[in-house]
Amino acid sequence: MKDPVCGMTVSVETSFVVSYQGQSFYLCSDLCKRAFLAAPEKYAGALASPDAGAAETVRRIAYFSMEVAMDPRMPTYSGGLGVLAGDTLRSCADLKIPVVGVSLLYWKGYFEQTLDQWGNQHERPVQWDPSQFARLLPPTIHVSIEGRPVVVRAWQYDITGLTGYVIPLVLLDTNVEENVASDRELTGYLYGGDERYRLAQEIVLGIGGVRMLQALGYTHIERFHMNEGHAALLALELLRTSKATSTTEWDFVRVRSLCVFTTHTPVSAGHDQFDYGLVQQVMGDLLPLEVLQMLAGRDRLNMTLLALNMSTYVNGVAKRHGEVSQEMFPGYAIDSITNGVHSATWTSPSFQQLYDRHIPCWRTDPFALRYAIGIPTQEIWAAHVQAKARLLEEIRKRTSLPFRDDALTIGFARRATQYKRADLVLSEPSQLLDIARTVGSIQFIFAGKAHPKDEPGKEIIRRINHIAEQLKPEISIVYLENYDLRLAKLLTAGVDLWLNTPLPPLEASGTSGMKAAHNGVPSFSVLDGWWIEGHIEGTTGWSIGPGSAESISQEGSRDQDACELYEKLRGVIAPLFYQNQERWGEIMRSTIAFNASFFNTHRMVQQYAANAYV
Repeated sequence: MKDPVCGMTVSVETSFVVSYQGQSFYLCSDLCKRAFLAAPEKYAGALASPDAGAAETVRRIAYFSMEVAMDPRMPTYSGGLGVLAGDTLRSCADLKIPVVGVSLLYWKGYFEQTLDQWGNQHERPVQWDPSQFARLLPPTIHVSIEGRPVVVRAWQYDITGLTGYVIPLVLLDTNVEENVASDRELTGYLYGGDERYRLAQEIVLGIGGVRMLQALGYTHIERFHMNEGHAALLALELLRTSKATSTTEWDFVRVRSLCVFTTHTPVSAGHDQFDYGLVQQVMGDLLPLEVLQMLAGRDRLNMTLLALNMSTYVNGVAKRHGEVSQEMFPGYAIDSITNGVHSATWTSPSFQQLYDRHIPCWRTDPFALRYAIGIPTQEIWAAHVQAKARLLEEIRKRTSLPFRDDALTIGFARRATQYKRADLVLSEPSQLLDIARTVGSIQFIFAGKAHPKDEPGKEIIRRINHIAEQLKPEISIVYLENYDLRLAKLLTAGVDLWLNTPLPPLEASGTSGMKAAHNGVPSFSVLDGWWIEGHIEGTTGWSIGPGSAESISQEGSRDQDACELYEKLRGVIAPLFYQNQERWGEIMRSTIAFNASFFNTHRMVQQYAANAYV
């Protein structure tokens, strides 16, 4: 007999037996048993159907992403793109959107970050066991890398929604004995290696992903959603297979009708491009060179251009980002769907309890958080005090710094790279000392990883560490190492103010401020990305700078932004925090009602369903 979860043949003597609706089901492992019990309605009918893959055929949307963040112990993500993908799939599960997720399984992760006393970043591989989180699926497929057949297997991680609906996340893996050592390493590191390594990974994701879905029985996919251009090669595989079954030369129209594309990168340098010589060497002759050049660029294979040419719907991830993307690619119709976060995931325990008392339906209907406008500010502040205490307890475990419960605590956490300008607030340390002496104590918490090859990003971490030493003991500043999902939840909920200072218009969206908003934490941010839409001055937070696209080329933009940052911190924000707690509570309440109620992935996924999937 077959296990209804993974399809493997099992014997009565060695199986795990469960009963459902008067019928007995035999599972090959405890992992499959737990998956079955979490969603028996999904698996119970699979074996009764003439099609053993019946449970899979109902999936209509395949969501491809280079990284997906589901659990802090699963190193399948590096930052914002992966966190967004994870939140998207969680909301799909809650809303019962018939999606299957596709990504890669990274045996060594992105990296574990440690910082020495001088702020130097050191990287080491992650150690983890995928079998503790996902189950290995039976089929394997092959892709061609440099003329060699590379075996690809898949693991499945189940994402269970609030009502028990399960979204399968398929994680592709080349670390199998049949492959040579270099091919086994293709699913070793996230964003590691050279161009050849990246291209090979994207072959596994895009081409291998389509083939694996077919092998697993997902034969009724109506939309292939490319979350960023890394997965764009899936369009080539769809073209190849369409030609095999079509009388036309290349069925561009049909394949284009199947694909949708979300772009996240507002600068040309951030879009993957590969030399055609490398493409032919690594990918071979999947499609003729002239077809590739027609779809992806004459001189180099541009993954974004390929995705644009082969998608029926394209969007940016904030209204301003949609405009910037349209300017970058004027020949294409580019819509915008502003990002969000998964409300139930990013709301801290104390605020969950608060919302449960006042807005019982908030988990299934985050738009109902607008009713937070009626919650007494004293209760909001009490919930915040608990969230802040949890964060400061973590800091005391990690460091010996004297962080105070009553001091204005400012948080900044994101990828450490130049355009994020993490050190902008430290441009003039004397200004911070003056604020601390004349208005009230301030303390800063930083976190974020620099890419191993990003030396300017690493230098920013060192600079923050150096200035932190200079400002002791009057101002406490800490840079917390190894930023991950767990630390992000503590930080975005526990600080008093969320700081974001990117160089416009380079912030496509940003979601950390949305996470903070779910916990009543107002933002103090440059007008870029989502904050252009979420900002109401003095109501949901405060702005920095003009936010115009032209400011990127102005030599004095950094000085101007720093000047305004210090002026508002000294003249508005710190005095309000210390002298008018009732007004501060009102701002926290408005942040929840206006921002958390809108900037969530339930709203975002519903927009994708209406605009891109139907």
